[in-house]
Amino acid sequence: MSAAPFVNVADHLPDMARRRPYQLAVVCPDGKNRAGRVRYVHWTARQLNEASDAAARRLLVQGIRRGVRTVLMVPPSLEFFALTFALLKIGAVPVLVDPGMGLRNLGQCLAEAEPEAFVGNRKANLARLLFGWGRRTLRVAFDARSFASLSNERGSVDAAPLVADDIAAILFTSGSTGVPKGVVYTHGIFAAQVELLRETYGIERGEIDLCTFPLFALFAPALGMTAVIPAMDATRPGHVHAPNIFSAIDDWGVTNLFGSPALLRRLTEFPACPPLPSLRRVISAGAPVPADVLEKLATKLRPGVQVFTPYGATESLPVCNIGSDEILGETRHETTKGAGVCVGRPVAGMTARVIRIRDDAILAWSDDLPLPRGEIGEIAVQGPVVTRTYYHRPEQTVLAKIEDPTGGFWHRMGDVGYFDERGRLWFCGRKTQRVVTDEETLFTIPCEAVFNQHPAVFRAALVGIGPRDHIRPVLCVELKKDRPVPVEQRLQAELLELGQARPHTRSIRSFLVHPAFPVDVRHNSKIFREKLALWAARRLR
Repeated sequence: MSAAPFVNVADHLPDMARRRPYQLAVVCPDGKNRAGRVRYVHWTARQLNEASDAAARRLLVQGIRRGVRTVLMVPPSLEFFALTFALLKIGAVPVLVDPGMGLRNLGQCLAEAEPEAFVGNRKANLARLLFGWGRRTLRVAFDARSFASLSNERGSVDAAPLVADDIAAILFTSGSTGVPKGVVYTHGIFAAQVELLRETYGIERGEIDLCTFPLFALFAPALGMTAVIPAMDATRPGHVHAPNIFSAIDDWGVTNLFGSPALLRRLTEFPACPPLPSLRRVISAGAPVPADVLEKLATKLRPGVQVFTPYGATESLPVCNIGSDEILGETRHETTKGAGVCVGRPVAGMTARVIRIRDDAILAWSDDLPLPRGEIGEIAVQGPVVTRTYYHRPEQTVLAKIEDPTGGFWHRMGDVGYFDERGRLWFCGRKTQRVVTDEETLFTIPCEAVFNQHPAVFRAALVGIGPRDHIRPVLCVELKKDRPVPVEQRLQAELLELGQARPHTRSIRSFLVHPAFPVDVRHNSKIFREKLALWAARRLR
């Protein structure tokens, strides 16, 4: 039997440096000039590769080498890119957590990861000392400022000889439906993602990528693109200053834009949103993108340019893909009637099935698990980008994975949906957020879409309250800020009328207005319905 081929996802960077040494690899904001415009600093592909080599040498000297779990808490910057690729080159395991997930969740995530090293900016290191992050396991900690002179050093570092199953990184989920979990990524999975993204979206070397989400920014150099970081708080995409995004697109001729639904909404709501002729595609993920946002953004793009809304999760991305042409031309109309949100067809190499809903573990795959087309069940997926385990979470791993007797395994997405007769997958919400009453099971997305049609409603959220054997459905609504607040009694009557018009929403008779839904920090789009349920229960005592 021949040995497994070496795979190190960091090899994409030196490859880019050889192919296009003078192409800009990373562009980051660095304050503003006297005219008030954003000033930038940048590295070419050659400079970024040399900087990551220099960082790798320093890390090795400090004993950080293959397999060492290293927390990286550095904001998007030149050093962030150099340090991440350095850690991957030497075979260390970056532990990447979202600083916006809250101090309690951060502490728990870092305790579970059992890091041996910590690299952060001054603020992160102060928090580490103050809250005792990793106190039991950390051997060494650095201030990222000590890596500020990386571009001045020379001398290459060979990438560690790793294989596809070697751990590349631990990425923590957003925790939108529970405590964040550390997803174990291998070098093989990262490599597969790079190729799947290239193939699915036709990404070419030399393109310019505007990166509004730090973790996805790392894919840009791996795909041979220039990564442009805009002037924004990456932890609050729903509050981005839209002109900073427009100017970055115009300044650098951006061809690819990734943004959360909340960020895209901010762009489309800006009164002076300009045409965006340089863009070849827009990609948005993290939550369904409202059709009105797609419609407004489409008017600013060149004919034929689409907004793609891939379906997936930290544990498996991408799974399915669909473009704005199909959504606006067809599926949006079914969505408003309560059909769910169409997320398209599985991408090349990925397989998706809809199985019977169960809350317990499924130890082995069997042919009687999948449901017929049209029936709502849990979505399970299989393919080269599907992760195998959660770090130090064996119980959650067993609940999320299904062994396949023919080889491999399936990942249970924790989402519910169904396939239509044309082989398209429709998303109906999270499995844990379904509302099971005495008479029926209500799914969040199909129900909420009906009430989202009210002109005063910004978004709706279905929750269940009461004892488990007698759950009561309640619809919470967040009103639009730019409209007069409707009279409560009239609003209640109008919402009830909307619900009575559809069979699947007729049992919803309780409505509450919430000032501002709690949402996840990573995308500012996923609604924390569990928190809303507690709030609703207190209001309706």
